[in-house]
Amino acid sequence: MAKDLEVTERGSFSGKDYHDPPPAPLIDAEELTKWSFYRALIAEFIATMLFLYITVLTVIGYKHQTDLKDHGVFDPSYHVHGGSVLGGYLWSWVGQGLQKAYFDRYGGGANSLADGYSTGTGLGAEIIGTFVLVYTVFSATDPKRSARDSHVPVLAPLPIGFAVFMVHLATIPVTGTGINPARSLGAAVIYNQDKPWDDHWIFWVGPFVGAAIAAFYHQFILRAGAVKALGSFRSNPHV
Repeated sequence: MAKDLEVTERGSFSGKDYHDPPPAPLIDAEELTKWSFYRALIAEFIATMLFLYITVLTVIGYKHQTDLKDHGVFDPSYHVHGGSVLGGYLWSWVGQGLQKAYFDRYGGGANSLADGYSTGTGLGAEIIGTFVLVYTVFSATDPKRSARDSHVPVLAPLPIGFAVFMVHLATIPVTGTGINPARSLGAAVIYNQDKPWDDHWIFWVGPFVGAAIAAFYHQFILRAGAVKALGSFRSNPHV
């Protein structure tokens, strides 16, 4: 395995090295005639809808628990779960139900910079949170890793879901956890008040920067894309 990335004298790689398939076109009109395209579209729609539903209500639940704690009210859902955001939300809302008053009082679960945090802190939280998520997705679904370490099974949704959970635990108090422009835009449009729009750019710039850093790190560091490119450059007699 240690020789997988070893460059031969002519700049090529050993036979054990995984070779990516040719890149697919960004836009392919032929896909519009395939059911697989619409199946993927429906799957993305349902998954995004469920993701927003859970995250928005989780943020509302967290803010509700914070209010109770600040006012000295004992709530078993907060103490029993040791501050777990998702657990606290589920426990508290089972008995109370979803009420519009909570939606309005706690900002509709929309992403916004919490009081006491600077713009730089919020941007950094979004960059780091997105990096963690995208890096985990790349690592868990990397076909090169699967081909090389096929004897080590990885259930991709498990580490990805755990990464999402940990990022929410860390960044909900700061920004409400964006890490996905669709989540931030949808909640801001529905709530449509000034505060979510004030620093809305953070929830676009942060995820794009974090995802770009994760992609660069995965492709050029972990997968040695830079080494491969350098080897090809040196072996090209026309350069």
